[in-house]
Amino acid sequence: MNRSQREAAARRIMEGTPPPVPPELYAEVVRRGGRMLRRRTAAVRLMWLLLFAATVAFVVWALTVRPWVEPPSETTPPLTGW
Repeated sequence: MNRSQREAAARRIMEGTPPPVPPELYAEVVRRGGRMLRRRTAAVRLMWLLLFAATVAFVVWALTVRPWVEPPSETTPPLTGW
């Protein structure tokens, strides 16, 4: 089957009427879609919570350790009493 035959077959399928969907399938689809939506919402909330917790942990660490302050020099003693 070459490319033009595949394209013609795809056009025939797309132009035709879609097959009928069984009515009992609708309830199952709605149930699964609701479950997927709840899971996605829970995952997004969990990611925001983790991001917030990581930000708070970083701020607490930065305020206690203060990495921007230069540590005191311990190589030479201070010159006092001259």
